[in-house]
Amino acid sequence: MVTDRTASTKTTTLAAEVEGLLDCAEPHGVFRDTRECGAGLLLLALLLISPPTPRPKTDAR
Repeated sequence: MVTDRTASTKTTTLAAEVEGLLDCAEPHGVFRDTRECGAGLLLLALLLISPPTPRPKTDAR
C-alpha cells in the first residue's frame, strides 16, 4: 500500500488556515466606537430638529 507523506502536512496546513478564517476577532458581536455612535446620534438629532423644506407658493387668483 502506497501512502502519501505530504497529505497529512497539507491537511494540517489547510485545517489551520480554515480555523484561522473561522476564528473572528469579536465572537460575541460587533462593537462600535463610542465617538462613532455619538456622531451618529448627533447627526440624527440635527436632522430631526431641522426646519422642514419650504413649499412653493401658489398664486391665489
